[in-house]
Amino acid sequence: MSAADRFADGLYGLGWSTVKKLPEPVAVRLGRTLADAAWKRRGKGVRRLEANYARVVPGASPERLAELSRAGMRSYLRYWMESFRLPAWSAERVKTGFEPKGLHHLTEGLDSGRGVVLALPHLANWDLAGAWVTTKLETPFTTVAERLKPESLYDRFVAYREGLGMEVLPHSGGAAFGTLARRLRDGGLVCLVADRDLSASGVEVDFFGERARMPAGPALLAQQTGALLLPVTLWYDDSPVMKGRVHAPVEVPASGTRAEKTSVMTQALADAFATGIAAHPEDWHMLQRLWLADLDPAKGPS
Repeated sequence: MSAADRFADGLYGLGWSTVKKLPEPVAVRLGRTLADAAWKRRGKGVRRLEANYARVVPGASPERLAELSRAGMRSYLRYWMESFRLPAWSAERVKTGFEPKGLHHLTEGLDSGRGVVLALPHLANWDLAGAWVTTKLETPFTTVAERLKPESLYDRFVAYREGLGMEVLPHSGGAAFGTLARRLRDGGLVCLVADRDLSASGVEVDFFGERARMPAGPALLAQQTGALLLPVTLWYDDSPVMKGRVHAPVEVPASGTRAEKTSVMTQALADAFATGIAAHPEDWHMLQRLWLADLDPAKGPS
């Protein structure tokens, strides 16, 4: 393991062992302090965040983009502070920490026994939403995690999410899709963060007026298993309670090839994500390249 990998692993380990012991107001202040310090350094992640926000808020002045990126870093650090503390939260704290709208789409889908795929963008705290589902709704679910380096860091994330009641599958290896399909055919729940393609073989969509690529998995799973496909968006407000919306189902088109159906459904997901991101851009934690124009090697690094 390299020195950088050991540092990253140790840093996250310190977060989970130390931050979760802090009183909540102290953790909130710490998160804001760290966020402001990172924002002032204007590193690569902050600059990329601003570039992404420029697509979401077209015509925004440099001053407005700077305000957004500062708020975005505070939201991002709120996510981390909450995530580090989630394992220490009581069941009641988890149950009262999230208020979703449109929940009937999810509960009715689960009651029907057909299986449900929830697809989310990187908005607010998807781990808290997942913990709420396993705690408040008493519904286990399966998800997929990107393999991180070092392996010990990936193991920490898996253990953390399994501790919240999730079944976690590795993104790489090729076996995840089959396992997800089996869970859905058994009437289960699958939750996938689906606004950034990690395979380089995703589906091209129009996203805020430019081309981007998003994963095909949610649409393919719905087609192959008959599961309900539901977009979900999340956001923070000025309260300690995260808000969210379960959107109306994305239907499988009645005609077309599998690829054509997948394209239509993934575009529908992108449109739902865009609605939530446009309403709360500061809660979209996209510190990586997303649009195809930014992925063009000819453009060089950001």
